Amino acid sequence: MKLTINTSFQANASSQSLLILVDSEHVQNAADSYQINDLNKIMEAVQYKAGFNETLALIGSVKACLSTALIGIGKAAELQPAKLAKIAQTIIKSSQKKFQHISIDISALPKELHYLFALSLTQAAYAFDEYKSKKNEGTLEQIHLIAAQTALTEQQLALIAAIQTGQNFTRDLGNRPGNICFPEYLAEQAQALAAEFPDLLKVTVLNEQQMADLGMGAFLAVSKGSDRPGRIITLEYQASRPEAPVVLVGKGVTFDTGGISLKPGAGMDEMKFDMCGSASVLGTIRALCESGLPIHVVGAIAAAENMPSGHATRPGDIVTTMSGQTVEILNTDAEGRLVLCDTLTYIKRFNPALVIDIATLTGACVVALGSVLTGMFTPDDELAAEISAAGQTSFDRVWRMPVIDDYQEQLDSPFADIANIGGPKAGAVTAACFLQRFTQDYRWAHLDIAGTAWNSGANKGATGRPVPLLMQFLINRTQANG
Repeated sequence: MKLTINTSFQANASSQSLLILVDSEHVQNAADSYQINDLNKIMEAVQYKAGFNETLALIGSVKACLSTALIGIGKAAELQPAKLAKIAQTIIKSSQKKFQHISIDISALPKELHYLFALSLTQAAYAFDEYKSKKNEGTLEQIHLIAAQTALTEQQLALIAAIQTGQNFTRDLGNRPGNICFPEYLAEQAQALAAEFPDLLKVTVLNEQQMADLGMGAFLAVSKGSDRPGRIITLEYQASRPEAPVVLVGKGVTFDTGGISLKPGAGMDEMKFDMCGSASVLGTIRALCESGLPIHVVGAIAAAENMPSGHATRPGDIVTTMSGQTVEILNTDAEGRLVLCDTLTYIKRFNPALVIDIATLTGACVVALGSVLTGMFTPDDELAAEISAAGQTSFDRVWRMPVIDDYQEQLDSPFADIANIGGPKAGAVTAACFLQRFTQDYRWAHLDIAGTAWNSGANKGATGRPVPLLMQFLINRTQANG
Protein backbone atom coordinates (compact mmCIF):
# COMPACT_ATOMS: atom_id res chain seq x y z
CA MET A 1 0.00 0.00 0.00
CA LYS A 2 1.40 3.37 -1.06
CA LEU A 3 1.05 6.67 0.81
CA THR A 4 1.25 10.15 -0.69
CA ILE A 5 0.91 13.60 0.89
CA ASN A 6 -0.61 16.77 -0.58
CA THR A 7 -1.63 20.13 0.84
CA SER A 8 -5.10 20.00 -0.74
CA PHE A 9 -7.58 17.51 -2.15
CA GLN A 10 -6.57 16.35 -5.61
CA ALA A 11 -9.72 15.79 -7.65
CA ASN A 12 -7.67 13.92 -10.23
CA ALA A 13 -6.03 11.59 -7.69
CA SER A 14 -8.47 8.80 -8.63
CA SER A 15 -9.71 8.51 -5.04
CA GLN A 16 -12.98 6.67 -4.74
CA SER A 17 -13.52 7.79 -1.15
CA LEU A 18 -12.75 10.92 0.85
CA LEU A 19 -12.48 10.66 4.63
CA ILE A 20 -12.15 13.87 6.62
CA LEU A 21 -10.88 13.81 10.20
CA VAL A 22 -12.71 16.43 12.22
CA ASP A 23 -12.07 18.08 15.57
CA SER A 24 -15.29 18.14 17.62
CA GLU A 25 -14.69 21.84 18.37
CA HIS A 26 -13.98 22.88 14.75
CA VAL A 27 -16.24 20.80 12.51
CA GLN A 28 -17.08 23.89 10.48
CA ASN A 29 -13.55 23.85 9.06
CA ALA A 30 -14.45 20.74 7.08
CA ALA A 31 -17.66 22.33 5.82
CA ASP A 32 -15.75 25.39 4.63
CA SER A 33 -12.85 23.50 3.05
CA TYR A 34 -15.02 21.10 1.07
CA GLN A 35 -18.12 23.29 0.64
CA ILE A 36 -20.35 20.75 2.34
CA ASN A 37 -23.81 22.28 2.26
CA ASP A 38 -26.07 22.20 5.31
CA LEU A 39 -23.52 20.30 7.40
CA ASN A 40 -24.78 21.77 10.65
CA LYS A 41 -28.35 20.70 9.82
CA ILE A 42 -27.21 17.18 8.94
CA MET A 43 -25.21 16.90 12.15
CA GLU A 44 -28.14 18.14 14.20
CA ALA A 45 -30.52 15.70 12.52
CA VAL A 46 -28.38 12.66 13.33
CA GLN A 47 -26.95 14.13 16.56
CA TYR A 48 -23.39 13.83 15.26
CA LYS A 49 -20.89 15.29 17.74
CA ALA A 50 -17.58 14.34 16.04
CA GLY A 51 -16.65 12.34 19.11
CA PHE A 52 -13.66 10.03 19.02
CA ASN A 53 -13.95 7.56 16.10
CA GLU A 54 -17.55 8.66 15.39
CA THR A 55 -18.37 8.44 11.68
CA LEU A 56 -20.85 10.40 9.56
CA ALA A 57 -21.43 9.39 5.94
CA LEU A 58 -22.14 12.27 3.53
CA ILE A 59 -23.36 10.82 0.25
CA GLY A 60 -22.53 12.94 -2.78
CA SER A 61 -21.09 15.83 -0.77
CA VAL A 62 -17.85 15.93 -2.75
CA LYS A 63 -18.58 15.28 -6.43
CA ALA A 64 -15.14 13.86 -7.27
CA CYS A 65 -15.65 10.92 -4.87
CA LEU A 66 -18.12 8.07 -4.73
CA SER A 67 -18.11 8.28 -0.94
CA THR A 68 -17.44 11.00 1.62
CA ALA A 69 -17.42 10.69 5.41
CA LEU A 70 -16.41 12.60 8.50
CA ILE A 71 -14.49 10.77 11.23
CA GLY A 72 -14.41 12.43 14.61
CA ILE A 73 -11.22 12.68 16.64
CA GLY A 74 -12.82 14.35 19.66
CA LYS A 75 -10.88 17.36 20.90
CA ALA A 76 -7.64 17.46 18.90
CA ALA A 77 -5.72 19.04 21.76
CA GLU A 78 -6.55 16.04 23.95
CA LEU A 79 -5.89 13.31 21.35
CA GLN A 80 -3.39 10.71 22.54
CA PRO A 81 -1.11 8.72 20.19
CA ALA A 82 -2.61 5.44 21.43
CA LYS A 83 -5.93 6.37 19.81
CA LEU A 84 -4.48 6.82 16.33
CA ALA A 85 -4.37 3.08 15.75
CA LYS A 86 -8.12 2.78 16.41
CA ILE A 87 -8.94 5.53 13.91
CA ALA A 88 -6.64 3.88 11.36
CA GLN A 89 -8.32 0.51 11.92
CA THR A 90 -11.77 2.06 11.41
CA ILE A 91 -10.66 3.61 8.12
CA ILE A 92 -8.99 0.49 6.79
CA LYS A 93 -11.86 -1.80 7.83
CA SER A 94 -14.44 0.40 6.08
CA SER A 95 -12.32 0.85 2.94
CA GLN A 96 -10.33 -2.38 2.43
CA LYS A 97 -12.90 -4.37 0.44
CA LYS A 98 -14.57 -1.41 -1.28
CA PHE A 99 -11.91 0.86 -2.71
CA GLN A 100 -8.46 0.76 -4.26
CA HIS A 101 -7.64 4.46 -3.74
CA ILE A 102 -8.85 6.72 -0.93
CA SER A 103 -8.03 10.21 0.34
CA ILE A 104 -7.84 11.16 4.02
CA ASP A 105 -7.77 14.77 5.15
CA ILE A 106 -5.65 14.80 8.31
CA SER A 107 -5.53 18.59 8.74
CA ALA A 108 -7.42 18.33 12.03
CA LEU A 109 -4.70 16.15 13.56
CA PRO A 110 -1.89 17.93 15.43
CA LYS A 111 1.12 18.03 13.08
CA GLU A 112 3.28 16.05 15.49
CA LEU A 113 0.91 13.09 15.07
CA HIS A 114 0.94 12.96 11.25
CA TYR A 115 3.90 10.56 11.06
CA LEU A 116 2.44 8.16 13.61
CA PHE A 117 -0.96 8.20 11.94
CA ALA A 118 0.57 7.37 8.55
CA LEU A 119 2.50 4.51 10.16
CA SER A 120 -0.69 3.32 11.91
CA LEU A 121 -2.50 3.12 8.57
CA THR A 122 0.13 0.79 7.13
CA GLN A 123 -0.06 -1.41 10.23
CA ALA A 124 -3.86 -1.60 10.11
CA ALA A 125 -3.81 -2.59 6.44
CA TYR A 126 -2.01 -5.90 7.09
CA ALA A 127 -3.91 -9.12 6.41
CA PHE A 128 -2.77 -12.76 6.31
CA ASP A 129 -4.64 -15.25 4.14
CA GLU A 130 -1.71 -17.33 2.88
CA TYR A 131 -3.23 -20.67 3.84
CA LYS A 132 -6.89 -19.94 3.13
CA SER A 133 -8.45 -21.36 -0.01
CA LYS A 134 -10.63 -18.25 -0.26
CA LYS A 135 -8.47 -15.14 -0.27
CA ASN A 136 -9.42 -11.73 1.09
CA GLU A 137 -11.38 -9.76 -1.45
CA GLY A 138 -10.28 -6.33 -2.56
CA THR A 139 -7.02 -4.55 -2.00
CA LEU A 140 -6.50 -0.99 -0.83
CA GLU A 141 -3.58 0.08 -3.00
CA GLN A 142 -3.10 3.77 -2.26
CA ILE A 143 -3.94 6.37 0.37
CA HIS A 144 -3.61 10.06 -0.46
CA LEU A 145 -3.07 12.04 2.73
CA ILE A 146 -4.16 15.69 2.76
CA ALA A 147 -2.93 18.33 5.20
CA ALA A 148 -2.93 22.09 4.74
CA GLN A 149 0.17 22.16 6.94
CA THR A 150 2.31 19.15 7.76
CA ALA A 151 5.77 18.18 8.90
CA LEU A 152 5.41 14.87 7.04
CA THR A 153 7.96 14.66 4.22
CA GLU A 154 8.41 12.43 1.19
CA GLN A 155 11.53 11.04 2.86
CA GLN A 156 9.49 10.07 5.92
CA LEU A 157 6.87 8.42 3.72
CA ALA A 158 9.63 6.40 2.06
CA LEU A 159 10.85 5.28 5.49
CA ILE A 160 7.30 4.36 6.49
CA ALA A 161 7.02 2.29 3.30
CA ALA A 162 10.25 0.47 4.19
CA ILE A 163 9.06 -0.12 7.76
CA GLN A 164 5.74 -1.41 6.42
CA THR A 165 7.52 -3.91 4.16
CA GLY A 166 9.77 -5.09 6.99
CA GLN A 167 6.98 -5.27 9.56
CA ASN A 168 4.73 -7.22 7.18
CA PHE A 169 7.59 -9.63 6.48
CA THR A 170 7.99 -10.14 10.22
CA ARG A 171 4.28 -10.76 10.65
CA ASP A 172 4.17 -13.21 7.75
CA LEU A 173 7.04 -15.22 9.23
CA GLY A 174 5.46 -15.23 12.68
CA ASN A 175 2.08 -16.33 11.35
CA ARG A 176 3.45 -19.27 9.39
CA PRO A 177 3.08 -22.59 11.22
CA GLY A 178 5.92 -24.67 12.61
CA ASN A 179 5.64 -27.29 9.88
CA ILE A 180 6.42 -24.57 7.31
CA CYS A 181 8.64 -22.18 9.26
CA PHE A 182 11.46 -24.15 10.89
CA PRO A 183 15.18 -23.33 11.34
CA GLU A 184 16.25 -24.27 7.81
CA TYR A 185 13.33 -22.25 6.42
CA LEU A 186 14.53 -19.14 8.25
CA ALA A 187 17.98 -19.69 6.73
CA GLU A 188 16.38 -19.94 3.28
CA GLN A 189 14.50 -16.69 3.88
CA ALA A 190 17.74 -14.94 4.82
CA GLN A 191 19.50 -16.28 1.72
CA ALA A 192 16.60 -15.20 -0.50
CA LEU A 193 16.82 -11.71 0.99
CA ALA A 194 20.55 -11.59 0.25
CA ALA A 195 19.86 -12.67 -3.34
CA GLU A 196 17.38 -9.81 -3.64
CA PHE A 197 19.87 -7.23 -2.28
CA PRO A 198 23.30 -8.66 -3.20
CA ASP A 199 25.10 -5.31 -2.95
CA LEU A 200 23.89 -4.63 0.59
CA LEU A 201 23.65 -7.98 2.31
CA LYS A 202 25.92 -10.91 3.15
CA VAL A 203 24.49 -14.05 4.77
CA THR A 204 26.29 -16.83 6.64
CA VAL A 205 24.64 -19.97 8.02
CA LEU A 206 26.20 -22.20 10.67
CA ASN A 207 25.09 -25.83 10.84
CA GLU A 208 25.14 -27.99 13.96
CA GLN A 209 28.54 -29.52 13.25
CA GLN A 210 30.07 -26.05 12.96
CA MET A 211 28.36 -25.08 16.21
CA ALA A 212 29.75 -28.18 17.90
CA ASP A 213 33.23 -27.29 16.66
CA LEU A 214 32.80 -23.85 18.27
CA GLY A 215 31.72 -25.40 21.59
CA MET A 216 28.11 -24.21 21.55
CA GLY A 217 26.86 -26.76 24.07
CA ALA A 218 23.96 -24.65 25.31
CA PHE A 219 22.49 -24.09 21.84
CA LEU A 220 22.86 -27.76 20.90
CA ALA A 221 21.22 -28.84 24.16
CA VAL A 222 18.03 -27.32 22.77
CA SER A 223 18.24 -28.27 19.10
CA LYS A 224 19.26 -31.92 19.60
CA GLY A 225 15.76 -32.82 20.81
CA SER A 226 14.30 -32.12 17.37
CA ASP A 227 14.59 -33.84 14.00
CA ARG A 228 14.87 -30.31 12.58
CA PRO A 229 18.53 -29.22 12.86
CA GLY A 230 19.33 -25.85 14.40
CA ARG A 231 20.96 -22.97 12.56
CA ILE A 232 22.73 -19.74 13.47
CA ILE A 233 22.17 -17.23 10.69
CA THR A 234 23.99 -13.92 10.34
CA LEU A 235 22.99 -11.17 7.92
CA GLU A 236 25.48 -8.35 7.52
CA TYR A 237 24.00 -5.16 6.10
CA GLN A 238 26.49 -2.45 5.18
CA ALA A 239 25.50 0.74 3.39
CA SER A 240 27.91 3.16 5.01
CA ARG A 241 31.55 3.88 5.62
CA PRO A 242 33.31 1.19 7.70
CA GLU A 243 32.16 1.40 11.29
CA ALA A 244 31.53 -0.90 14.21
CA PRO A 245 28.11 -2.47 13.62
CA VAL A 246 24.93 -2.47 15.61
CA VAL A 247 24.20 -6.17 16.15
CA LEU A 248 20.61 -7.38 16.49
CA VAL A 249 20.25 -10.89 17.92
CA GLY A 250 16.91 -12.65 17.55
CA LYS A 251 15.55 -15.68 19.38
CA GLY A 252 14.30 -18.05 16.70
CA VAL A 253 12.68 -21.00 18.46
CA THR A 254 10.38 -21.96 15.60
CA PHE A 255 8.23 -24.11 17.87
CA ASP A 256 8.50 -24.46 21.62
CA THR A 257 6.91 -27.48 23.26
CA GLY A 258 8.95 -26.84 26.40
CA GLY A 259 10.98 -29.98 25.71
CA ILE A 260 10.99 -32.55 28.52
CA SER A 261 9.55 -29.79 30.77
CA LEU A 262 6.47 -29.99 28.56
CA LYS A 263 4.09 -27.03 28.34
CA PRO A 264 0.34 -27.45 28.94
CA GLY A 265 -1.52 -28.36 25.76
CA ALA A 266 -3.95 -25.43 25.89
CA GLY A 267 -2.63 -22.58 23.79
CA MET A 268 0.48 -24.48 22.71
CA ASP A 269 -0.36 -23.68 19.07
CA GLU A 270 0.78 -20.13 19.81
CA MET A 271 4.30 -21.38 20.43
CA LYS A 272 4.89 -21.01 16.69
CA PHE A 273 5.29 -17.34 17.63
CA ASP A 274 8.36 -18.12 19.77
CA MET A 275 10.52 -17.18 16.78
CA CYS A 276 9.15 -13.63 16.56
CA GLY A 277 12.44 -12.18 17.85
CA SER A 278 14.24 -13.65 14.84
CA ALA A 279 11.39 -12.59 12.57
CA SER A 280 11.80 -9.00 13.79
CA VAL A 281 15.51 -9.14 12.97
CA LEU A 282 14.77 -10.37 9.45
CA GLY A 283 12.06 -7.72 9.08
CA THR A 284 14.38 -4.96 10.26
CA ILE A 285 17.09 -6.08 7.84
CA ARG A 286 14.56 -6.08 5.00
CA ALA A 287 13.43 -2.58 5.98
CA LEU A 288 17.06 -1.45 5.98
CA CYS A 289 17.57 -2.88 2.50
CA GLU A 290 14.40 -1.17 1.25
CA SER A 291 15.41 2.18 2.75
CA GLY A 292 19.16 2.05 2.00
CA LEU A 293 19.79 3.60 5.42
CA PRO A 294 23.51 4.47 5.71
CA ILE A 295 24.50 2.30 8.65
CA HIS A 296 26.33 -0.96 9.42
CA VAL A 297 24.06 -3.57 11.02
CA VAL A 298 24.48 -7.29 11.65
CA GLY A 299 21.45 -9.47 12.28
CA ALA A 300 22.05 -12.78 14.08
CA ILE A 301 19.34 -15.43 14.38
CA ALA A 302 19.45 -18.32 16.83
CA ALA A 303 17.10 -20.78 15.12
CA ALA A 304 16.11 -24.04 16.78
CA GLU A 305 13.07 -26.17 17.55
CA ASN A 306 12.47 -27.26 21.15
CA MET A 307 10.98 -30.76 21.17
CA PRO A 308 10.73 -33.73 23.60
CA SER A 309 12.39 -36.89 22.30
CA GLY A 310 14.86 -39.59 23.22
CA HIS A 311 17.61 -37.14 22.27
CA ALA A 312 16.22 -34.20 24.24
CA THR A 313 18.01 -32.60 27.17
CA ARG A 314 16.89 -33.74 30.64
CA PRO A 315 16.30 -31.41 33.58
CA GLY A 316 19.50 -31.50 35.61
CA ASP A 317 21.82 -31.92 32.61
CA ILE A 318 24.94 -29.74 32.60
CA VAL A 319 26.35 -28.23 29.40
CA THR A 320 29.32 -26.06 28.52
CA THR A 321 28.66 -22.86 26.59
CA MET A 322 30.85 -21.34 23.90
CA SER A 323 32.07 -18.84 26.52
CA GLY A 324 33.35 -21.71 28.69
CA GLN A 325 30.76 -21.15 31.41
CA THR A 326 28.82 -24.24 32.47
CA VAL A 327 25.02 -24.28 32.84
CA GLU A 328 22.80 -26.60 34.83
CA ILE A 329 19.55 -26.89 32.87
CA LEU A 330 16.88 -27.10 35.56
CA ASN A 331 14.00 -26.40 33.17
CA THR A 332 14.15 -27.25 29.47
CA ASP A 333 11.37 -24.73 28.83
CA ALA A 334 13.85 -21.96 29.62
CA GLU A 335 15.46 -22.71 26.26
CA GLY A 336 15.52 -19.27 24.68
CA ARG A 337 18.34 -18.08 26.92
CA LEU A 338 20.32 -21.21 26.01
CA VAL A 339 20.27 -20.61 22.26
CA LEU A 340 20.83 -16.89 22.82
CA CYS A 341 23.81 -17.16 25.18
CA ASP A 342 25.98 -19.00 22.64
CA THR A 343 24.85 -16.63 19.88
CA LEU A 344 25.72 -13.62 22.07
CA THR A 345 29.21 -15.08 22.48
CA TYR A 346 29.54 -15.84 18.77
CA ILE A 347 28.73 -12.30 17.60
CA LYS A 348 31.74 -10.85 19.47
CA ARG A 349 33.70 -11.57 16.28
CA PHE A 350 31.91 -8.62 14.64
CA ASN A 351 33.40 -6.16 17.21
CA PRO A 352 29.99 -4.58 17.78
CA ALA A 353 29.37 -0.99 18.75
CA LEU A 354 26.41 -2.33 20.70
CA VAL A 355 24.15 -5.38 20.79
CA ILE A 356 20.38 -5.60 21.20
CA ASP A 357 18.80 -9.02 21.60
CA ILE A 358 15.11 -9.48 20.91
CA ALA A 359 13.29 -12.46 22.36
CA THR A 360 9.90 -13.81 23.37
CA LEU A 361 11.69 -14.86 26.52
CA THR A 362 9.44 -15.02 29.57
CA GLY A 363 5.82 -15.31 30.59
CA ALA A 364 6.86 -13.28 33.62
CA CYS A 365 7.32 -10.23 31.39
CA VAL A 366 3.75 -10.68 30.12
CA VAL A 367 2.51 -10.75 33.71
CA ALA A 368 4.47 -7.57 34.48
CA LEU A 369 3.72 -5.48 31.39
CA GLY A 370 0.91 -7.17 29.48
CA SER A 371 0.81 -6.58 25.73
CA VAL A 372 1.30 -2.80 25.76
CA LEU A 373 4.99 -2.31 26.53
CA THR A 374 8.09 -4.33 25.70
CA GLY A 375 10.39 -5.06 28.63
CA MET A 376 13.81 -3.44 28.20
CA PHE A 377 16.80 -4.54 30.27
CA THR A 378 20.21 -2.89 30.10
CA PRO A 379 22.82 -1.63 32.57
CA ASP A 380 23.66 1.15 30.07
CA ASP A 381 21.74 4.36 30.89
CA GLU A 382 22.63 6.07 27.60
CA LEU A 383 21.54 3.08 25.53
CA ALA A 384 18.33 2.81 27.55
CA ALA A 385 17.55 6.46 26.81
CA GLU A 386 18.16 5.96 23.06
CA ILE A 387 15.88 2.94 22.88
CA SER A 388 13.18 4.63 24.96
CA ALA A 389 13.25 7.72 22.73
CA ALA A 390 12.95 5.57 19.60
CA GLY A 391 10.01 3.77 21.18
CA GLN A 392 8.18 7.03 21.84
CA THR A 393 8.73 8.32 18.30
CA SER A 394 7.56 5.07 16.69
CA PHE A 395 4.91 4.41 19.37
CA ASP A 396 6.46 0.96 19.79
CA ARG A 397 7.22 1.62 23.42
CA VAL A 398 9.42 -0.04 26.03
CA TRP A 399 9.60 0.01 29.82
CA ARG A 400 12.94 -0.25 31.54
CA MET A 401 13.26 -3.15 33.95
CA PRO A 402 16.14 -3.86 36.39
CA VAL A 403 19.13 -5.98 35.47
CA ILE A 404 21.36 -5.66 38.55
CA ASP A 405 23.70 -7.89 40.51
CA ASP A 406 21.26 -8.26 43.41
CA TYR A 407 19.32 -10.81 41.33
CA GLN A 408 22.30 -12.82 40.12
CA GLU A 409 22.47 -15.07 43.19
CA GLN A 410 19.10 -16.55 42.22
CA LEU A 411 20.95 -18.22 39.33
CA ASP A 412 23.52 -19.94 41.55
CA SER A 413 23.90 -23.68 41.03
CA PRO A 414 25.62 -26.17 43.39
CA PHE A 415 26.84 -28.18 40.38
CA ALA A 416 27.63 -25.68 37.59
CA ASP A 417 28.65 -22.05 37.11
CA ILE A 418 25.04 -20.99 36.58
CA ALA A 419 21.51 -22.41 36.52
CA ASN A 420 19.23 -21.61 33.62
CA ILE A 421 16.35 -20.49 35.86
CA GLY A 422 16.23 -18.44 39.03
CA GLY A 423 13.08 -19.67 40.71
CA PRO A 424 9.57 -18.22 40.75
CA LYS A 425 10.50 -14.65 41.70
CA ALA A 426 11.34 -11.97 39.10
CA GLY A 427 11.48 -14.43 36.23
CA ALA A 428 11.93 -11.80 33.49
CA VAL A 429 14.72 -10.15 35.49
CA THR A 430 16.67 -13.33 36.20
CA ALA A 431 16.38 -14.31 32.53
CA ALA A 432 17.98 -10.99 31.61
CA CYS A 433 20.61 -11.51 34.30
CA PHE A 434 21.43 -14.89 32.75
CA LEU A 435 22.02 -13.27 29.35
CA GLN A 436 24.04 -10.46 30.92
CA ARG A 437 26.72 -12.98 31.95
CA PHE A 438 27.50 -13.49 28.25
CA THR A 439 27.60 -9.80 27.26
CA GLN A 440 30.42 -8.37 29.35
CA ASP A 441 32.56 -7.40 26.34
CA TYR A 442 30.17 -4.93 24.69
CA ARG A 443 27.28 -2.53 25.25
CA TRP A 444 24.07 -4.54 25.45
CA ALA A 445 20.32 -4.33 25.82
CA HIS A 446 17.72 -7.07 25.98
CA LEU A 447 14.13 -6.66 24.74
CA ASP A 448 11.62 -9.18 26.09
CA ILE A 449 8.78 -9.11 23.56
CA ALA A 450 6.80 -12.06 24.96
CA GLY A 451 3.79 -9.80 25.52
CA THR A 452 4.04 -7.62 22.42
CA ALA A 453 5.10 -9.94 19.58
CA TRP A 454 1.66 -11.41 18.94
CA ASN A 455 -2.01 -11.11 19.86
CA SER A 456 -4.19 -13.94 21.14
CA GLY A 457 -7.93 -14.44 20.88
CA ALA A 458 -10.13 -13.40 17.95
CA ASN A 459 -7.37 -11.23 16.48
CA LYS A 460 -4.66 -13.86 16.90
CA GLY A 461 -1.53 -13.09 14.92
CA ALA A 462 1.94 -11.62 14.90
CA THR A 463 2.19 -7.85 15.45
CA GLY A 464 5.54 -7.24 13.78
CA ARG A 465 6.85 -5.47 16.86
CA PRO A 466 9.49 -4.27 17.54
CA VAL A 467 10.43 -3.54 13.89
CA PRO A 468 9.19 0.10 14.12
CA LEU A 469 11.20 0.58 17.33
CA LEU A 470 14.38 -0.96 15.91
CA MET A 471 14.15 1.00 12.66
CA GLN A 472 13.56 4.27 14.52
CA PHE A 473 16.55 3.49 16.75
CA LEU A 474 18.73 2.97 13.66
CA ILE A 475 17.31 6.07 11.93
CA ASN A 476 18.14 8.15 15.00
CA ARG A 477 21.70 6.81 15.02
CA THR A 478 22.25 7.72 11.36
CA GLN A 479 20.96 11.21 12.00
CA ALA A 480 23.16 11.61 15.06
CA ASN A 481 26.21 10.50 13.07
CA GLY A 482 25.47 12.91 10.25
